[in-house]
Parts: sequence; structure tokens; C-alpha cells
Amino acid sequence: MADDVAGNPYADLITANPEIQRVREVAFAALHLEPGQRILDAGAGGGEVARLLAARLGGTGEVIALDYREGDVTALGFPDGYFDAVRCERVLQHLGEPDAAVAELTRVTRPGGRVCLVDTDWESVAVDGLPEHLVAAERRHLLATVVRRHLDMGRTLRRRLVHAGLREVTAVPVALYFADPVSAATVLPMMNAAVPREAGLIPPDLREQWFAALREAGERGDFLATLTMWVAAATV
Repeated sequence: MADDVAGNPYADLITANPEIQRVREVAFAALHLEPGQRILDAGAGGGEVARLLAARLGGTGEVIALDYREGDVTALGFPDGYFDAVRCERVLQHLGEPDAAVAELTRVTRPGGRVCLVDTDWESVAVDGLPEHLVAAERRHLLATVVRRHLDMGRTLRRRLVHAGLREVTAVPVALYFADPVSAATVLPMMNAAVPREAGLIPPDLREQWFAALREAGERGDFLATLTMWVAAATV
């Protein structure tokens, strides 16, 4: 339920997942990219999306990648209106003051520029093909023990942009669909057996049953998992 728990080794797998690619295509369209623009990717991780943005600018303009673990998205070191567009993916859910970050992203975007936010509604996770008692126990465990400030961040993005005073606000829900546990595991770490026990994503006494049930559902072909991510964008 926490997309950062697995850590950076899974970034390439997440990027390659077709469902994540669909989310990012929606976000790219929302940025209204044009040659020569200066773009900020706030929370860039390994920079894979920044490289895609640079390619879409056709070798013109500039893309600056900021990893939120190294830079403070609530206190960016750029002047007002420095960027033509900014994007921020799966960062706000981790912050104590997400609205301060939205205000700062808005500050560094020029009038008429675009702000695009991408985040997850972790409360939307749903599965089928697994025993109901295991699903219920896992959900209770995650909601009670996983440290995350904003499980509902995805569905709050529109409100935050409105309150920040931006205009032409849009919000698009993208339902991610996984028809096998292997594909789901790249985005939903509680379904990834490689995530260490110490991460605490699964009740210790149910771990073996949980992964056995996932394997069996995959073998039967009746597994299903869904998760909704939101792409919200607006004009400064």
C-alpha cells in the first residue's frame, strides 16, 4: 500500500509497468508541452520521467529533475515564475504540509504555465480471487500500521489546486488494472514477496498464507487487483 516502501530498486519495474505508463501519458498531455519550455520534475527519483520529458521537448528547452529526498519541495531554490510547467508525482502523499508544496510549485511557475500533480488514492485498492478473510486482515493491518500521512492524497489534488488559486483545474482518475500477481507486485508492494518482512506490510502470522493465496490465484487465472491514481492539473 506504500509505493515507496520497496525503495529505489523497484523504480525501473514501476516505470516499465503499462498501467503506470498510462498514468504518465495522461500527465504528459496535461502539461501542454511545447518546444523550448523549461520544466521542473519535482520528486524525480532516478530521473526516468525527466528523460522522457526532455525527449518530448525534442532536444530544446530544459528539464530540471529534483529528487524530493534531496531537495525540499516546500522551499525550492528557484525564482518566481522560473518554469513554464512543473510536475510532481507521488510526492505529496509523503509530506507533512502538502499544501505548502503546492503553493511553492505554483510560485515557481510562470503566469499561464501549468502545474500537474500525480498521486495515489491508496484507499481505493481492491482485489479479487483471494480469500476474503485474508484480504480483510491485510487491509486492517495496512491501515493500522503503515506510516503514511495521506492515504487519500490522489482524490484531494483537485481541491488543493483550487484552494491554491489556480484556474482551469482538471482532475482525471486513472484506474490501474492488474490481471496477475506478478504485474501487480511492481506497483503494490504488499503483493511482492521480495519486499522484506521487516517492512511490515503483511501481518507476520499471515505472510505465508498471503503469498500462497496470491500464487494460487495467479495459477487459476482469476486474480484481479485495482488501484486508482489521479492526475490533476491547472493553469497559474
